[in-house]
Amino acid sequence: MQTLFIRGSSATFRMVLFVIASIALMTIDHRWQSLEMVRSTLSTVIYPLQYTIDLPIRLYYWTDEVLSTKQVLLDKNREFEARHLENRVQLQKLDIIEKENARLRSLLSATPKITERLLISEIINVDVDPYRQLILLNKGSNSDVSQGQPIIDAQGIMGQVVHVGAISSTAMLITDASHAIPVQIDRTGLRANAFGTGKINQLNLRHLTQNVDIEVGDMLITSGLGGVFPPNYPVATVTKVERTAGEPFATIEAMPLAQLDKSREVLLVWRNVPEVIETTIKEKDTDNNETENNEAVEKQTAEEESLEQETETDPKSDDSE
Repeated sequence: MQTLFIRGSSATFRMVLFVIASIALMTIDHRWQSLEMVRSTLSTVIYPLQYTIDLPIRLYYWTDEVLSTKQVLLDKNREFEARHLENRVQLQKLDIIEKENARLRSLLSATPKITERLLISEIINVDVDPYRQLILLNKGSNSDVSQGQPIIDAQGIMGQVVHVGAISSTAMLITDASHAIPVQIDRTGLRANAFGTGKINQLNLRHLTQNVDIEVGDMLITSGLGGVFPPNYPVATVTKVERTAGEPFATIEAMPLAQLDKSREVLLVWRNVPEVIETTIKEKDTDNNETENNEAVEKQTAEEESLEQETETDPKSDDSE
């Protein structure tokens, strides 16, 4: 007798099959990164949809800027002019310091310093998963973005790129529970690792002994170890130091300096771009030019002296006289 409905495999069997396939795919992707191309292709296809979803937020900011009163714009303009003046003064100081460092490096025959190339990118989407701290950027491999590339804002380190598509990329914030960053205490130079907690305003410093020299208010900066984050960038400020009796390690918490939940633009950083020390080159060129000029003058003087001596000792000249 033929049944009215076609019977297939049970729901439990299909669920188990899908779970096994999911675990296998995650394992393969984690070990050999074999699905990175698939993920990159999918991110390129989904990007227009993500851009469309983000359109209302863009429209809100655009409307807010258009409807701002004249007085508000004038106040902002004055504030920006004051900041611009302060920044110009600071840049002048930095320029002097850089020239001084270049001279010292040339005297010590040190290697050229390492600078960073920067690119502005805009955040177009934020992961809604409360356990993940991921953001979507509007720059991808077409802009030379690479996996592991650090991102910063005006206050400090924000995170690093974890997935790259052709026209977009996904970055993980430093507060993600699976993220860690090598840091250094600016006051003492002590090295440590700052781990994400899943909370947007908290980092943990683990495995530091009870007698460690660290205080509330200390600034954490990147140490440059690991080859991912450039050195000497601000990361966080220590907010809690608790030393519990009987525990081998102290409980230390820090608050990130970057505006992780407020920034709309970020800076992508390229490390290990060797910079030619211009001042050193100019000084060497100047020294070489001066040396060449001195040699030419000495040569010309010697030739003139030799001609004078030949004229004085020439017998024909004596006879004509």
